[in-house]
Amino acid sequence: MEIILIQDVDNLGGKNELIKVKNGYARNFLIPQGFAVEASPSNKKQLDERLKVAKKKEAAMLAQINSVIAKLQEAPLKVGAKTGTSGKIFGSITSLQLSRAIRDQKGYEIDRKKIILPEDVKELGTYKATIDFGNGQNAEVDFEVVSE
Repeated sequence: MEIILIQDVDNLGGKNELIKVKNGYARNFLIPQGFAVEASPSNKKQLDERLKVAKKKEAAMLAQINSVIAKLQEAPLKVGAKTGTSGKIFGSITSLQLSRAIRDQKGYEIDRKKIILPEDVKELGTYKATIDFGNGQNAEVDFEVVSE
């Protein structure tokens, strides 16, 4: 029997997938539990429509991510830190500080968990951080640590 999965099912398939399973499994478990619907012609049309909408949303999101990446790579960010007389920072620069700098200077709210810093930023200078936007979209952002 052909069915369309409404949500992800372990060891079977993902959401909006058209698959074949045994009749009893579909009628007695998947359909009553709300995991799937029968693949009738009208349900197949609805699936095609949902996939088209999902592709449009994904394309719009990718365009937005690319514009954010371009804006972030225009000019280096400046991150202020308290320093001693020798130019060393008290502590180190964290992803939270970089996230706040992006918010203040570029106007984008980026989750600090998506920012990957180089090993330890404990001195003044220019560094590169990587931001993971998901879907294989990564951006390298230059930032400069300056004394406050």
